Amino acid sequence: MKKFTDSFNGLKIALGHKAVLIQIILGLMAIIGGLIIRLDYYEWLAFVICITLVILCEVFNTAIEKIGDYLSEEKDERIRVIKDLSSAAVLVSSFGALAICLICVIRRILS
Repeated sequence: MKKFTDSFNGLKIALGHKAVLIQIILGLMAIIGGLIIRLDYYEWLAFVICITLVILCEVFNTAIEKIGDYLSEEKDERIRVIKDLSSAAVLVSSFGALAICLICVIRRILS
């Protein structure tokens, strides 16, 4: 039971970060768009996987940034590279999600 308590505490902490909230808002906007264009079952699966992946990457990115800040308050090139790499994971997952969303939207428009 403590594991669930810890997990929900982590979720609460993540929701306190602007970057995570932005990704959640974008995910909700994608859901609204999906409702408007009436996605089918498999498109919804793709949307949910994409939204989850992007939010997950953002939570990990936030955690990595916190670790870097904890390890050094001063500018450190090694920590900057680590932070940039974790940020790149969010960007790559976002581009993938955008591509899948565009494919679904274009498919709906053409059908």
